[in-house]
Amino acid sequence: MFIRAYLRASTQEQNAGRAKESLIQFAKQHNQRIATFYVENISGATLQRPELMRLIDDSSNGDIVLVEQIDRLARLKQHDWEVLKNKLAAKRLSIVSPELPTSWLALEKKDNTGFTDSILLAVNAMMLDMLAAVARKDYDDRRRRQSQGIDKARLEGKYLGRQKDMKKRQHIASLLTTGHSYSDIQDILNCSRHLIASVAKELRQKADV
Repeated sequence: MFIRAYLRASTQEQNAGRAKESLIQFAKQHNQRIATFYVENISGATLQRPELMRLIDDSSNGDIVLVEQIDRLARLKQHDWEVLKNKLAAKRLSIVSPELPTSWLALEKKDNTGFTDSILLAVNAMMLDMLAAVARKDYDDRRRRQSQGIDKARLEGKYLGRQKDMKKRQHIASLLTTGHSYSDIQDILNCSRHLIASVAKELRQKADV
């Protein structure tokens, strides 16, 4: 049984690897070790996730997919959620999350009785469906409130669009100019490589002027 951790954040300026250490500690508490990590910055509302698909392709029957929260997987529309569930079920992959205690039993030694396994799978599947529905509703509600807020700001002439985090970008620029690596900067500032590359590009453009 391999444990494969899936880490996802919604935008390029968030750090998908933020939860890595907490998942490592969670696995240790259950006397387990994470074999490998799959990390990507992409919206949870889409099924087009290369790293998640690679995780499923890499997995063997009975492996475990460990996620920080169920919404790392399941902010999908119902049809896409069913597609993902079928992909996971085809390899009998178990979803485990610290927020879902019924899933923790997958980390314990099984008693190899088909009846017990079937009951646990059924209970966990029901809980996953419920949490997936909640995650999608939360996503839709936040999108609706955001849209309403933008519409209101536009009517009042206050909408400026999404603003860059200039303070963080200045910190990144300072670290780049003093020779720090991308990995160092990620650890120091808890930011994405995409953001660091964007700042590095700006610095190169300024140098060429």
